[in-house]
Amino acid sequence: MTETSRPRPSVAVLGGGYAGFKVAKALDDVADVTLVDPSDAFLHNVASWRALVEPEWVERIFLPYSRLLHHGRFVRDRAAAVEGRQVTLASGERLEPDYLILATGSSYPFPAKSDETESTTAQAKFRDAHQELRGAQRVLLVGAGPSGLELAGEIKSSFPEKQVTLVDSGPDILPGRFDQALRDELRAQLDKLGVELKLGSRLNALPGIAPATAGPVSATTVDGEELTADIWYRCFGVGLQTDYLHGALAEARNEQGYVRVDGQLRVTGQERVFAIGDISDADANMAGMATRQAELVAANLRTLITGEGEITTYEPAGVMIAVPLGPEGGAGQLPWIEGIAGAEAISGIKGRAMLVEMYSAQFDAPERV
Repeated sequence: MTETSRPRPSVAVLGGGYAGFKVAKALDDVADVTLVDPSDAFLHNVASWRALVEPEWVERIFLPYSRLLHHGRFVRDRAAAVEGRQVTLASGERLEPDYLILATGSSYPFPAKSDETESTTAQAKFRDAHQELRGAQRVLLVGAGPSGLELAGEIKSSFPEKQVTLVDSGPDILPGRFDQALRDELRAQLDKLGVELKLGSRLNALPGIAPATAGPVSATTVDGEELTADIWYRCFGVGLQTDYLHGALAEARNEQGYVRVDGQLRVTGQERVFAIGDISDADANMAGMATRQAELVAANLRTLITGEGEITTYEPAGVMIAVPLGPEGGAGQLPWIEGIAGAEAISGIKGRAMLVEMYSAQFDAPERV
Protein backbone atom coordinates (compact mmCIF):
# COMPACT_ATOMS: atom_id res chain seq x y z
CA MET A 1 0.00 0.00 0.00
CA THR A 2 1.42 3.40 -0.96
CA GLU A 3 1.67 6.36 1.39
CA THR A 4 -1.09 8.20 -0.48
CA SER A 5 -3.52 5.27 -0.33
CA ARG A 6 -3.04 4.48 3.37
CA PRO A 7 -6.40 4.69 5.20
CA ARG A 8 -6.86 7.70 7.44
CA PRO A 9 -7.05 6.80 11.14
CA SER A 10 -10.40 7.17 12.83
CA VAL A 11 -10.97 9.62 15.68
CA ALA A 12 -14.14 9.75 17.76
CA VAL A 13 -14.80 12.82 19.90
CA LEU A 14 -17.48 12.48 22.56
CA GLY A 15 -18.90 15.90 23.38
CA GLY A 16 -19.06 19.04 21.29
CA GLY A 17 -18.28 21.71 23.87
CA TYR A 18 -15.33 24.08 23.79
CA ALA A 19 -12.77 21.26 23.88
CA GLY A 20 -14.66 18.72 21.75
CA PHE A 21 -15.62 20.85 18.77
CA LYS A 22 -12.13 22.41 18.67
CA VAL A 23 -10.23 19.10 18.52
CA ALA A 24 -12.70 17.66 15.99
CA LYS A 25 -12.29 20.68 13.74
CA ALA A 26 -8.49 20.64 14.04
CA LEU A 27 -8.21 16.97 12.96
CA ASP A 28 -10.84 17.07 10.21
CA ASP A 29 -8.27 17.20 7.41
CA VAL A 30 -6.02 14.32 8.57
CA ALA A 31 -8.39 11.79 10.16
CA ASP A 32 -11.85 10.31 9.77
CA VAL A 33 -13.49 12.30 12.54
CA THR A 34 -16.79 11.42 14.22
CA LEU A 35 -18.14 14.04 16.62
CA VAL A 36 -20.89 12.85 18.96
CA ASP A 37 -23.17 15.21 20.87
CA PRO A 38 -26.86 15.01 21.86
CA SER A 39 -27.54 18.63 20.86
CA ASP A 40 -27.91 19.91 17.31
CA ALA A 41 -25.86 23.03 18.01
CA PHE A 42 -22.92 24.23 20.05
CA LEU A 43 -23.90 26.69 22.78
CA HIS A 44 -21.35 29.46 23.23
CA ASN A 45 -22.25 29.69 26.88
CA VAL A 46 -19.56 32.27 27.62
CA ALA A 47 -22.19 34.70 26.31
CA SER A 48 -25.24 33.10 27.94
CA TRP A 49 -25.70 35.84 30.53
CA ARG A 50 -25.54 38.47 27.79
CA ALA A 51 -28.24 36.61 25.85
CA LEU A 52 -30.39 36.57 28.99
CA VAL A 53 -30.38 40.35 29.32
CA GLU A 54 -30.21 41.14 25.57
CA PRO A 55 -32.28 38.51 23.69
CA GLU A 56 -31.03 39.70 20.29
CA TRP A 57 -27.87 37.76 21.18
CA VAL A 58 -29.70 34.45 21.49
CA GLU A 59 -29.43 33.23 17.90
CA ARG A 60 -25.78 34.27 17.75
CA ILE A 61 -24.69 31.90 20.52
CA PHE A 62 -26.15 28.71 19.00
CA LEU A 63 -23.86 27.38 16.26
CA PRO A 64 -25.05 24.26 14.34
CA TYR A 65 -22.75 21.25 14.34
CA SER A 66 -23.84 20.59 10.77
CA ARG A 67 -21.58 23.51 9.79
CA LEU A 68 -18.49 22.42 11.73
CA LEU A 69 -16.76 19.63 9.78
CA HIS A 70 -15.85 19.69 6.09
CA HIS A 71 -14.95 15.97 5.87
CA GLY A 72 -15.95 14.21 9.07
CA ARG A 73 -19.41 13.39 10.37
CA PHE A 74 -21.53 14.66 13.19
CA VAL A 75 -23.65 12.10 15.06
CA ARG A 76 -26.44 13.46 17.18
CA ASP A 77 -26.36 10.97 20.03
CA ARG A 78 -24.87 10.50 23.47
CA ALA A 79 -22.44 7.99 24.94
CA ALA A 80 -24.23 5.34 27.00
CA ALA A 81 -21.19 3.21 27.87
CA VAL A 82 -17.48 3.53 27.14
CA GLU A 83 -14.83 1.00 28.10
CA GLY A 84 -11.38 1.39 26.61
CA ARG A 85 -11.94 2.55 23.03
CA GLN A 86 -15.25 0.71 22.74
CA VAL A 87 -18.15 3.15 22.65
CA THR A 88 -21.84 2.28 22.82
CA LEU A 89 -24.16 5.15 21.99
CA ALA A 90 -27.67 5.56 23.35
CA SER A 91 -29.04 4.64 19.93
CA GLY A 92 -27.19 1.32 20.05
CA GLU A 93 -24.55 2.31 17.48
CA ARG A 94 -21.07 1.11 18.39
CA LEU A 95 -17.77 2.82 17.71
CA GLU A 96 -14.21 1.64 18.20
CA PRO A 97 -11.98 4.35 16.76
CA ASP A 98 -8.22 4.33 16.54
CA TYR A 99 -8.21 7.32 18.89
CA LEU A 100 -10.94 8.27 21.37
CA ILE A 101 -11.27 11.72 22.89
CA LEU A 102 -13.53 12.22 25.90
CA ALA A 103 -14.81 15.80 26.01
CA THR A 104 -18.28 15.52 27.50
CA GLY A 105 -17.83 18.55 29.75
CA SER A 106 -20.09 19.61 32.57
CA SER A 107 -23.61 20.76 33.32
CA TYR A 108 -24.51 24.01 35.06
CA PRO A 109 -27.84 25.58 36.07
CA PHE A 110 -29.79 27.39 33.34
CA PRO A 111 -29.37 29.95 31.89
CA ALA A 112 -25.58 29.75 32.18
CA LYS A 113 -25.95 26.45 30.30
CA SER A 114 -28.94 24.71 28.76
CA ASP A 115 -30.12 21.11 29.03
CA GLU A 116 -32.29 21.41 25.91
CA THR A 117 -30.93 19.45 22.93
CA GLU A 118 -33.05 21.24 20.30
CA SER A 119 -31.59 24.66 19.61
CA THR A 120 -34.98 26.13 18.68
CA THR A 121 -36.42 24.99 22.02
CA ALA A 122 -33.37 26.25 23.90
CA GLN A 123 -33.57 29.65 22.21
CA ALA A 124 -37.25 29.97 23.09
CA LYS A 125 -36.40 29.14 26.70
CA PHE A 126 -33.79 31.92 26.75
CA ARG A 127 -36.33 34.42 25.41
CA ASP A 128 -38.89 33.34 28.00
CA ALA A 129 -36.24 33.72 30.72
CA HIS A 130 -35.53 37.25 29.52
CA GLN A 131 -39.20 38.17 29.91
CA GLU A 132 -39.26 36.65 33.41
CA LEU A 133 -36.25 38.76 34.38
CA ARG A 134 -37.58 41.88 32.67
CA GLY A 135 -40.72 41.82 34.80
CA ALA A 136 -38.86 41.41 38.08
CA GLN A 137 -37.73 44.36 40.19
CA ARG A 138 -35.77 42.51 42.90
CA VAL A 139 -33.21 39.87 41.88
CA LEU A 140 -31.45 37.42 44.20
CA LEU A 141 -28.26 35.69 43.03
CA VAL A 142 -26.93 32.77 45.06
CA GLY A 143 -23.21 32.22 44.59
CA ALA A 144 -20.43 34.83 44.34
CA GLY A 145 -18.09 32.96 42.02
CA PRO A 146 -17.35 34.14 38.47
CA SER A 147 -20.84 33.21 37.24
CA GLY A 148 -22.68 35.15 39.94
CA LEU A 149 -20.45 38.17 39.53
CA GLU A 150 -20.90 38.24 35.75
CA LEU A 151 -24.67 37.89 36.02
CA ALA A 152 -24.85 40.72 38.57
CA GLY A 153 -22.89 42.95 36.21
CA GLU A 154 -25.03 42.05 33.20
CA ILE A 155 -28.31 42.72 35.00
CA LYS A 156 -27.24 46.06 36.46
CA SER A 157 -25.74 47.17 33.15
CA SER A 158 -28.94 46.44 31.22
CA PHE A 159 -31.42 47.21 34.02
CA PRO A 160 -29.78 49.69 36.41
CA GLU A 161 -33.10 50.27 38.17
CA LYS A 162 -33.35 46.66 39.39
CA GLN A 163 -32.33 45.73 42.91
CA VAL A 164 -29.68 42.99 42.74
CA THR A 165 -28.55 41.12 45.84
CA LEU A 166 -25.66 38.66 45.67
CA VAL A 167 -25.44 36.20 48.56
CA ASP A 168 -22.69 33.69 49.36
CA SER A 169 -21.67 31.65 52.39
CA GLY A 170 -18.00 32.52 51.87
CA PRO A 171 -16.29 35.52 53.48
CA ASP A 172 -15.44 37.12 50.12
CA ILE A 173 -16.28 36.98 46.43
CA LEU A 174 -14.44 34.87 43.87
CA PRO A 175 -13.00 31.90 45.77
CA GLY A 176 -9.76 30.51 44.39
CA ARG A 177 -6.07 31.32 44.00
CA PHE A 178 -6.61 34.90 42.88
CA ASP A 179 -4.93 38.08 44.10
CA GLN A 180 -6.93 39.95 46.70
CA ALA A 181 -6.47 43.03 44.54
CA LEU A 182 -8.71 41.41 41.92
CA ARG A 183 -11.48 40.84 44.47
CA ASP A 184 -11.11 44.39 45.72
CA GLU A 185 -11.40 45.81 42.21
CA LEU A 186 -14.46 43.72 41.38
CA ARG A 187 -16.13 44.62 44.67
CA ALA A 188 -15.52 48.31 44.02
CA GLN A 189 -17.13 48.05 40.58
CA LEU A 190 -20.07 46.04 41.93
CA ASP A 191 -20.61 48.69 44.61
CA LYS A 192 -20.58 51.41 41.95
CA LEU A 193 -23.18 49.45 39.97
CA GLY A 194 -25.36 49.23 43.06
CA VAL A 195 -25.08 45.47 43.67
CA GLU A 196 -25.71 44.54 47.31
CA LEU A 197 -23.33 41.90 48.64
CA LYS A 198 -24.29 39.61 51.51
CA LEU A 199 -21.19 37.53 52.22
CA GLY A 200 -20.73 35.00 54.99
CA SER A 201 -24.48 34.40 54.72
CA ARG A 202 -25.27 30.72 54.49
CA LEU A 203 -28.88 29.96 53.55
CA ASN A 204 -30.92 27.45 55.52
CA ALA A 205 -32.30 26.26 52.20
CA LEU A 206 -32.55 27.45 48.62
CA PRO A 207 -35.75 29.29 47.67
CA GLY A 208 -38.70 26.98 47.05
CA ILE A 209 -39.53 28.45 43.65
CA ALA A 210 -37.59 27.24 40.59
CA PRO A 211 -34.63 29.45 39.66
CA ALA A 212 -34.95 31.85 36.69
CA THR A 213 -38.72 31.86 37.25
CA ALA A 214 -40.63 34.95 38.33
CA GLY A 215 -42.58 34.62 41.56
CA PRO A 216 -42.36 35.36 45.29
CA VAL A 217 -38.83 34.40 46.39
CA SER A 218 -37.94 33.97 50.04
CA ALA A 219 -34.88 32.53 51.75
CA THR A 220 -33.55 32.75 55.29
CA THR A 221 -29.92 32.78 56.38
CA VAL A 222 -28.67 30.75 59.33
CA ASP A 223 -28.44 34.06 61.19
CA GLY A 224 -32.17 34.57 60.77
CA GLU A 225 -32.16 37.27 58.07
CA GLU A 226 -34.95 36.89 55.52
CA LEU A 227 -34.12 37.66 51.87
CA THR A 228 -36.96 38.35 49.48
CA ALA A 229 -37.00 38.89 45.70
CA ASP A 230 -39.11 38.54 42.57
CA ILE A 231 -36.73 36.10 40.85
CA TRP A 232 -33.56 34.23 41.77
CA TYR A 233 -30.69 32.50 40.00
CA ARG A 234 -28.53 29.60 41.09
CA CYS A 235 -24.95 30.60 40.29
CA PHE A 236 -23.15 27.47 41.46
CA GLY A 237 -23.31 23.73 40.87
CA VAL A 238 -20.99 22.22 38.23
CA GLY A 239 -21.88 18.60 37.37
CA LEU A 240 -19.25 16.51 35.57
CA GLN A 241 -20.56 14.37 32.69
CA THR A 242 -18.70 11.08 33.21
CA ASP A 243 -21.39 8.57 34.24
CA TYR A 244 -20.95 6.66 30.95
CA LEU A 245 -17.38 5.57 31.82
CA HIS A 246 -16.92 1.89 32.67
CA GLY A 247 -14.07 -0.36 33.73
CA ALA A 248 -10.58 1.18 33.84
CA LEU A 249 -11.90 4.50 32.56
CA ALA A 250 -14.28 4.81 35.52
CA GLU A 251 -11.46 3.86 37.87
CA ALA A 252 -9.31 6.65 36.40
CA ARG A 253 -11.53 9.27 38.07
CA ASN A 254 -10.21 10.97 41.20
CA GLU A 255 -12.09 11.66 44.42
CA GLN A 256 -13.75 14.75 42.94
CA GLY A 257 -14.86 12.86 39.82
CA TYR A 258 -12.33 14.33 37.39
CA VAL A 259 -10.58 11.98 34.96
CA ARG A 260 -6.87 11.67 35.69
CA VAL A 261 -4.64 12.32 32.69
CA ASP A 262 -0.91 12.35 31.94
CA GLY A 263 1.16 15.10 30.36
CA GLN A 264 -0.21 14.33 26.90
CA LEU A 265 -3.77 14.34 28.31
CA ARG A 266 -4.14 10.59 27.88
CA VAL A 267 -6.38 8.94 30.45
CA THR A 268 -4.25 7.24 33.09
CA GLY A 269 -3.40 3.73 31.91
CA GLN A 270 -4.61 4.34 28.33
CA GLU A 271 -2.51 4.77 25.18
CA ARG A 272 -5.12 6.10 22.76
CA VAL A 273 -7.87 7.49 24.97
CA PHE A 274 -7.70 11.17 25.92
CA ALA A 275 -9.76 13.35 28.28
CA ILE A 276 -9.92 17.11 27.77
CA GLY A 277 -11.95 20.04 29.00
CA ASP A 278 -13.99 20.18 32.19
CA ILE A 279 -13.86 16.44 32.93
CA SER A 280 -10.05 16.34 32.89
CA ASP A 281 -7.93 17.00 35.97
CA ALA A 282 -5.35 18.82 33.85
CA ASP A 283 -6.43 22.39 34.61
CA ALA A 284 -9.21 24.71 35.76
CA ASN A 285 -12.74 24.43 34.32
CA MET A 286 -12.69 27.32 31.88
CA ALA A 287 -13.36 27.61 28.15
CA GLY A 288 -9.88 28.95 27.54
CA MET A 289 -8.24 25.98 29.27
CA ALA A 290 -10.45 23.56 27.34
CA THR A 291 -9.34 25.17 24.09
CA ARG A 292 -5.65 24.91 25.03
CA GLN A 293 -6.07 21.22 25.83
CA ALA A 294 -7.87 20.58 22.54
CA GLU A 295 -5.10 22.31 20.62
CA LEU A 296 -2.41 20.19 22.29
CA VAL A 297 -4.18 16.88 21.70
CA ALA A 298 -4.91 17.83 18.09
CA ALA A 299 -1.28 18.79 17.48
CA ASN A 300 0.04 15.59 19.07
CA LEU A 301 -2.35 13.37 17.12
CA ARG A 302 -1.47 15.20 13.92
CA THR A 303 2.19 14.43 14.65
CA LEU A 304 1.39 10.74 15.21
CA ILE A 305 -0.68 10.61 12.01
CA THR A 306 1.62 12.54 9.68
CA GLY A 307 4.99 11.87 11.27
CA GLU A 308 5.69 15.60 11.23
CA GLY A 309 6.34 17.73 14.30
CA GLU A 310 7.05 16.79 17.90
CA ILE A 311 4.96 15.45 20.75
CA THR A 312 4.49 18.13 23.40
CA THR A 313 3.38 18.12 27.02
CA TYR A 314 0.54 20.16 28.47
CA GLU A 315 1.52 22.90 30.88
CA PRO A 316 -1.27 24.23 33.12
CA ALA A 317 -1.96 27.88 32.46
CA GLY A 318 -1.75 28.94 36.10
CA VAL A 319 -3.95 31.66 37.56
CA MET A 320 -5.91 33.30 34.74
CA ILE A 321 -9.41 34.74 34.68
CA ALA A 322 -11.42 37.48 33.00
CA VAL A 323 -14.63 38.55 34.75
CA PRO A 324 -16.73 41.03 32.75
CA LEU A 325 -19.27 43.11 34.63
CA GLY A 326 -21.43 44.06 31.68
CA PRO A 327 -20.06 45.25 28.32
CA GLU A 328 -17.84 47.98 29.77
CA GLY A 329 -16.83 46.74 33.22
CA GLY A 330 -14.92 43.95 34.88
CA ALA A 331 -11.44 42.90 35.93
CA GLY A 332 -9.13 39.94 35.65
CA GLN A 333 -5.75 38.31 36.09
CA LEU A 334 -3.98 37.64 32.80
CA PRO A 335 -0.40 36.40 32.39
CA TRP A 336 0.47 39.00 29.76
CA ILE A 337 -0.76 41.95 31.86
CA GLU A 338 1.16 42.99 34.95
CA GLY A 339 -1.02 43.35 38.02
CA ILE A 340 -4.80 43.41 37.70
CA ALA A 341 -6.41 43.85 34.28
CA GLY A 342 -9.00 46.59 34.60
CA ALA A 343 -12.33 47.32 33.00
CA GLU A 344 -10.94 48.67 29.73
CA ALA A 345 -8.78 45.59 29.10
CA ILE A 346 -11.48 43.07 30.05
CA SER A 347 -14.09 44.89 27.98
CA GLY A 348 -11.85 44.79 24.92
CA ILE A 349 -10.82 41.16 25.37
CA LYS A 350 -14.17 39.68 26.34
CA GLY A 351 -16.91 41.87 27.77
CA ARG A 352 -17.93 43.95 24.76
CA ALA A 353 -18.20 41.21 22.11
CA MET A 354 -18.12 38.08 24.33
CA LEU A 355 -15.86 36.28 21.78
CA VAL A 356 -18.88 35.48 19.59
CA GLU A 357 -17.24 36.18 16.23
CA MET A 358 -14.13 34.15 17.12
CA TYR A 359 -16.22 31.06 17.82
CA SER A 360 -18.77 31.49 15.02
CA ALA A 361 -15.88 31.60 12.53
CA GLN A 362 -15.13 27.96 13.37
CA PHE A 363 -18.52 26.87 12.01
CA ASP A 364 -17.74 27.67 8.38
CA ALA A 365 -18.44 24.34 6.63
CA PRO A 366 -21.27 24.09 4.08
CA GLU A 367 -24.59 23.22 5.73
CA ARG A 368 -25.25 19.47 5.81
CA VAL A 369 -28.75 18.08 5.84
